[in-house]
This record gives sequence, C-alpha cells and structure tokens, in this order.
Amino acid sequence: MIQSMTGYGKCILQLPSKKITIEIKSLNSKNLDINTRIPSFYREKELSLRDRIAKSLVRGKVDFNLYVEISGEETSATINEEVVKAYIAQLRNIVAGDETELLKMAVRMPDALKTERDEIDDEEFQQIIAAVEDALKEINQYRSDEGKTLENDFKMRIESISELLKKVVKIDPERVEHVRERLQKAVADLKEEVDQNRFEQELIYYLEKYDITEEKVRLQNHLDYFSKTLASSDSNGKKLGFISQEIGREINTIGSKANYAPMQQIVVQMKDELEKIKEQALNVL
Repeated sequence: MIQSMTGYGKCILQLPSKKITIEIKSLNSKNLDINTRIPSFYREKELSLRDRIAKSLVRGKVDFNLYVEISGEETSATINEEVVKAYIAQLRNIVAGDETELLKMAVRMPDALKTERDEIDDEEFQQIIAAVEDALKEINQYRSDEGKTLENDFKMRIESISELLKKVVKIDPERVEHVRERLQKAVADLKEEVDQNRFEQELIYYLEKYDITEEKVRLQNHLDYFSKTLASSDSNGKKLGFISQEIGREINTIGSKANYAPMQQIVVQMKDELEKIKEQALNVL
C-alpha cells in the first residue's frame, strides 16, 4: 500500500505549569529534509527528536515545531533589577519622562531579564516523546489516507492507458495497410516502371522499420509491473517513477513509428494520462 509524503500531525501536552504544542507537517521531497523549531531550553534533545522523526517518516520535507506556553506561576526568567535601574538612570539623562514609560523602555533592553536554566526534567521529556509519537501516528495516518486516494487515481489512469493500448492493437493492421497503400500510390504517381520484387522487398523493410509489436508488448508489461508495484506492501515512489519513465519511452516510440493520424491521436491521450501519473508519483513516499 502506498503512502503520500503530504501529511499533518498535531498533539497538545498539558503539564501543570505549561502547555506544549507539537506540530509536524510534511511535503514531497526527493530525500528526507527535517527543519525544526524548538525552544533553546530543549536544544540538547534535538538530535534525539530528529532521529525519531527520521525513522518514522523516512522521506519528505518535514517541518517540526515545538511550542511552549507557560500557563502556571513557574518561570525561569527574573528581572535583573540592577541592570534595569542603570538603564532608567541613563535614559533619564537623555530624556525627561514618566517613570513608568522609562521602565517600559528599560525592560526591553539587553540583559534586563535573566534566565536561570535548569536541567530538563527527565519525566517531562518522556511525556514530550510520547506526544511526539502521537503526532507521528497522526501524520502517518494522514499519509496513508492520502495514499489511498493516490492509489485509486493511479489505478484509474493505468487502466485508461491499457484501454488505449487495446485501441492501438486494434487499429494496427489498418495502419499497416494504410502505409502500404500510401507507398504504392506514391510509386504509381511516379509513372515509372519498377521491379515488383524489389518494391516488395523495400516495402517489407519499410513496414518492419515501423513495426510496433515489441513496443506494444513492452508497454503492457510495464503497465502490469506498475500495478504489481502499486499493490505491494512497501510504498516506493521512486520505483513508480522509474516505471513511469519506461512507460513513457514505449509510448513515445509508438508515437514516432505510428505514421498514422488516428494512432497518433491515441498516443496523445496516453501521454496525457501518463503526465498525470508522473506528477502524482512525485508525492509518493
């Protein structure tokens, strides 16, 4: 079963003194690209969080955000009184103003607040890990649901190309006869006597050159292989992309050899369906 690389997961962890919100968003990418936004207090645990995300999501452009909102009385930041008083004194020398206004300006200055960093509580971090795992489960479920939609779309378009191939097979004898008649007419228009045996030999050579029997067989094989890969237990977007390229190669060859307008019209329809498959395959994990 295939998975999409697009997904979103969120988990809110309510602790006694703070609320922690974890958000994970992913989009399609050739490789795994993780961008994190984490408060500096938890930076030392970033590698551990990245490792969990990488093992779970495997591939895609991933944005991981961890927001902390202090909801209790506990805070590690305190006012640096001596520094603030010094700022106010300096500001008073520059401009005469209300004490409250000077205080407002002073607390915005560097080092007006001092932060006492404590060690990360082990129990709290384990709760964060559990919340991250919940968010990862949610995003993977989202990816699976999107994957089902993609799978149905792939099946429909592969079936469409297969039906168009049947039309190609059906009109191929008509195309060959059309090419034969056109060549015979061209020779007749020359109003020259030609060696009939030599003409037949040249005609056979020409028809063999534009024969698409192998391309028809290979194209059907590639379509079957795409469907088989789609039904496998692994989600392999890169493999589906490679098979799509092979499908395109056979369709293009049929188009270049067709030399017959009705068949070329069918080839255009095939290409249209294949382009949509290629676009969607870029989003498969």
